[in-house]
Amino acid sequence: LCPDVIIYSAAVSACEKGGQWQRALILVADMPRQEVRPNVITYSAAASACEKGGQWQEVVNLFAEMSSRKIDPNIITWNVAVSACEKGGQWQRALSLLAEMPLIEVIPNAITWSAAVS
Repeated sequence: LCPDVIIYSAAVSACEKGGQWQRALILVADMPRQEVRPNVITYSAAASACEKGGQWQEVVNLFAEMSSRKIDPNIITWNVAVSACEKGGQWQRALSLLAEMPLIEVIPNAITWSAAVS
């Protein structure tokens, strides 16, 4: 059985649910070595694992990695990033992300606004 993006994304999601943000990052890093390209679902799950683990810097790093791989974040990824920055006391970065969203045609939703003003 060769792992594909669906299997990796499920494993990363399991790490997120189990509070294993480090393992989630290891899985994402392993994907290119296995010739599997992460997608927005993979990155969103990894970012969520890091956010739950209080690792806002890792969420920002994942965001940058997505950009370098030409993977567009979806509203879930944006919400996780805003929330992670807010929880990490990085309110300026959270507001900067919020301001950036409409520029790339992503409309903040109630979850985004709630995370930004918490």
